[in-house]
Amino acid sequence: MTRDKVTSSVPRMIDRTLRRVVAVLAAGGIGLASLPAIPSQSMADELLSIENESCKVGIDRDKGASITWISWSKYPRNVVNLADPGRLIQQSYYAGTHLNRIAEGQHQAWSPWQWNPIQGGGVDSWARVVDASCINNTLHAVTVPKLWDMPDEEAQATMHQWTSFEPSSTNTIKVECELRCERSDGDRWGGPVPQHQEIPACYFTRNFASIKVYLGSGMWRDETVSPGPPWGRTDPPLKAVALFEPGGQGIAVFSPSSTTHWNVGPHRDGLTDDPMAGPCMHVAPLDTVALAPRSTYRYRYWIVVGDSSQIAESLDKLWQSYGSDKARLTGPETTP
Repeated sequence: MTRDKVTSSVPRMIDRTLRRVVAVLAAGGIGLASLPAIPSQSMADELLSIENESCKVGIDRDKGASITWISWSKYPRNVVNLADPGRLIQQSYYAGTHLNRIAEGQHQAWSPWQWNPIQGGGVDSWARVVDASCINNTLHAVTVPKLWDMPDEEAQATMHQWTSFEPSSTNTIKVECELRCERSDGDRWGGPVPQHQEIPACYFTRNFASIKVYLGSGMWRDETVSPGPPWGRTDPPLKAVALFEPGGQGIAVFSPSSTTHWNVGPHRDGLTDDPMAGPCMHVAPLDTVALAPRSTYRYRYWIVVGDSSQIAESLDKLWQSYGSDKARLTGPETTP
């Protein structure tokens, strides 16, 4: 079986030293397959990634350790849009009442606004990463998110994320997310109010413009959506939506914890494959959750890549194994 490979940015001297160690061990009769993957120099200095024979996924330590890279053998370019801290593939949550904080520096375009911690960052600022590492071919990150509406204001929260490959399908990425709210009791945003939570917020390059809802057994439903925001809506019966580019390659999001409609659609026109372009495609499964100041919220989702038949085969497996998956909300104000 092909081993997953870990790619990280490390100084070239350390990289050469590690490779010499491998050579010495191999000469002594220790098989290379038994050794851990060796980090190698990355073009993106802060990208930490894993890959298998089918696909590659990476998180960026300069961008809140959000997922900033996904590619696969038949589509070697990055499919994740990176135009600003609100894009990427990331955790995003809403809580409390809307506040006008313009006098304190709140961006006028986002006022009044709720408590909205964003893994990637806020207006003109990227979030702070406390830890990002790879253990046993799983990327783990701890991030202090930024509040979206206020330039460079850290939220009273931490986000944990574990990214790996689904064992049953090499074209499938598994992501586990956790939000730990650490707000002060009685703060200005107030108590828990039911809100739509994006689980997760996904932004892809604009050339993946064909939107399809998966119906099971290889069947798809086409969706026609006008550019947003406001975003279009769809109700996927098997909790999966895929986007395809003109060559037939696609990327699907499977989020079984979603409990209501999904937000989907293009942003602006122009079928660019540039990850830094303004135009993009958006997918966001939604769950309705009332986050309290000390809530902890956990969920997991999967990303599947390939052509329509490959994606369908993997989605059928995921639905059979995880179709009943539910998010978990715990804390002093909730009942587990």
